[in-house]
Amino acid sequence: MANTIDYQQQLQAKAARITQQFADLTHSELEVFDSVPSHYRMRAEFRVWHEGDDIYHIMFNQETKQKYRVDAFPTASKLINDAMPRLLDLIRDNRSLRHKLFQVDYLSSQQGELLISMLYHKQLDDEWQKQAQQLQQRLSEFCPTFIIGRARKQKMCLSRDYVNETLNVHGRQYVYRHVENSFTQPNAVVCEKMLEWAIDCTRDSKGDLLELYCGNGNFSIPMSQNFNQVLATEIAKPSVDSAQINIAANKIDNLQIVRLSSEEFTEAWTGKRKFKRLADIDLEHYELNTLFVDPPRSGLDEETREMAKNFQTVIYISCNPDTLYRDLDDLKDTYTVQRLALFDQFPFTHHAEMGVLLERNA
Repeated sequence: MANTIDYQQQLQAKAARITQQFADLTHSELEVFDSVPSHYRMRAEFRVWHEGDDIYHIMFNQETKQKYRVDAFPTASKLINDAMPRLLDLIRDNRSLRHKLFQVDYLSSQQGELLISMLYHKQLDDEWQKQAQQLQQRLSEFCPTFIIGRARKQKMCLSRDYVNETLNVHGRQYVYRHVENSFTQPNAVVCEKMLEWAIDCTRDSKGDLLELYCGNGNFSIPMSQNFNQVLATEIAKPSVDSAQINIAANKIDNLQIVRLSSEEFTEAWTGKRKFKRLADIDLEHYELNTLFVDPPRSGLDEETREMAKNFQTVIYISCNPDTLYRDLDDLKDTYTVQRLALFDQFPFTHHAEMGVLLERNA
């Protein structure tokens, strides 16, 4: 109970900070979407420390840079917490699996699947593969587990390099393939709330949607129900490949993905440059009234901000309130903030994930 009370206190403090920061840009009341206070993170990365016959996970204090031992990590999903000691127990006396292992990455899903990437300062050989196959089999007795070995210029995938995820959004299930080393929203429960919010923001939309930074189709797939057509862009090829798989799995027929960065699409949009990747796409065929952006921490580049001023509606998801404020300050003469949201992706941290609905001024 105390943990829940502490969480609500920190969330209120975070909401107050955000409200104050954006007070001069909007009078809209901040919508706050909370998280579960623990076991919310679906992925985690740990360095591995070898000490005599012992081996354990470590992390580093971001301020002091000092390492500390991690036997349990309540921030991560229960699946990851259960797997951490099991993995170490199985490799502690196995020289092939333990020797020069320096990092372990975990990726879990709400469906109970687990992907474990083991990183080495050595080349992986047939013996490693044999031992890793046995390890994967042992761990799969606990839950469906998939192991990847990585070394310099080497990736050894024993079966597959992804987990399947299902997100429940407004009573409908959406399935996603989450691939190793590709970006996915880390807090699945809050992600579901973000998707519901985005759908609500665009429910009465007219025309078509353009999404920049679409990743694996996380937002564009459920939002497609509110538009005639959706054109989405993403620069990372693994994410584009995953998006295509996710589009087919969810039977979406009005969404097209093109592999371009936001800067490249802006150049195409303004006619500055032609791209072969757009050869089969007629931009004039789209009635792009709505823009959806979910940029990295650096926010929108100057050219994309200028392009954004051509839409009736803009939905902006941000992982950095400071660059979001900068971008909104540049857009304030063109748009009015209709909705402002805080999604608490990372409880008990300074981090704030935000959502903004902008409508063009009359």
